[in-house]
Amino acid sequence: MKYPCLVPKILCKTDIHVELIQEGLDKYGEEFPKVVLDLQCNFQDKAKTIYTAEKKAVQVTGTALFPGDIAPELPSICGGSVTVFGVKRRVEQGTKARNPDGSVNYCRLEVV
Repeated sequence: MKYPCLVPKILCKTDIHVELIQEGLDKYGEEFPKVVLDLQCNFQDKAKTIYTAEKKAVQVTGTALFPGDIAPELPSICGGSVTVFGVKRRVEQGTKARNPDGSVNYCRLEVV
């Protein structure tokens, strides 16, 4: 059965540079190389105001949506960074949304 893609490619117009960290270490105790991708995504910004004891701060976050599996060699997306609109942001959370048959429908990166 073919499942519909919930993030159509036609809606992905924003250029984004993605660097994903692979979890774990190789046999020499070194980190695995980063997965570097230049893609197009559907990017949504949002900002929220956080009040601390000293001052008021504005935190800008965003969500990048990609059709399909952007990193099939990774079992899960655990961290990294993205550059979108000329600003480098940290990947807070990565999600691979799966279909009932186990295939990846879309990927979502929450960035700060």
